[in-house]
Amino acid sequence: MNPSTVSSGPTRSVLVTGGSRGIGAAAALLSAQRGWAIAVNYARDAAAAQDIVARIRDAGGTALAVQADVSDEAAVLAMFATIDRELPRLGALVNNAGVVDLQGRVDGTTMARLQRMFAINVFGSFICAREAVKRMSTKRGGEGGTIVNLSSAAARIGSPGQYVDYAAAKGAVDVFTLGLAKEVALEGIRVNAVRPGIIETDIHASGGTPDRAKQMAPMVPMQRAGSADEVAQAIFWLMSDESSYTTGAVIDVTGGR
Repeated sequence: MNPSTVSSGPTRSVLVTGGSRGIGAAAALLSAQRGWAIAVNYARDAAAAQDIVARIRDAGGTALAVQADVSDEAAVLAMFATIDRELPRLGALVNNAGVVDLQGRVDGTTMARLQRMFAINVFGSFICAREAVKRMSTKRGGEGGTIVNLSSAAARIGSPGQYVDYAAAKGAVDVFTLGLAKEVALEGIRVNAVRPGIIETDIHASGGTPDRAKQMAPMVPMQRAGSADEVAQAIFWLMSDESSYTTGAVIDVTGGR
């Protein structure tokens, strides 16, 4: 091979929101292994994000930690501006940032809880996708790309007595995925979603049940919880050229549940 044809580094970058832990961190690490430059977004835990960046760089990859609460539009705009300056062209967005809350019933739900739930899980996904489309759309002079939204099996199940608000927010993500996929299909952008089931991540602790994955495992046909790495494999397939004819899909990674 002619040395002049060898790339000196990644030519595309992916923004992984909520990329400092759990599924987001696994997706960031896998994407870096496959040759992408990574923007690791975080809201508060700078140390965790910098740890993921250090792991990528130590392995010879390119990565940058970018702080932004995705429910804050100004912060999202500043994050994308940083990525524009510091990394190769944006080729993918993984809309992973999300929250749950303490388990509870709808008749005990507060407006503050609902506003937080939808601001991060739904509005944040919309705003990040909007900015990604502006950069990737061939209609706007871009070179195309992919968006992968993180949904949840809760969108199918409803999570009664636990997280109906979370389930409703993820149901909105499913519909958003389908609509946006059709809207930008002729602009070089594919939009899909991954719907994880019971996965061993820290999100259960923030919902007040750190052992939830173990407790729920007997309800899964495969009789175990999934791993963040297993979800990351599905995310990367959807953002890669290997899924070139797939758009508007919502893929369950649930162990059959």
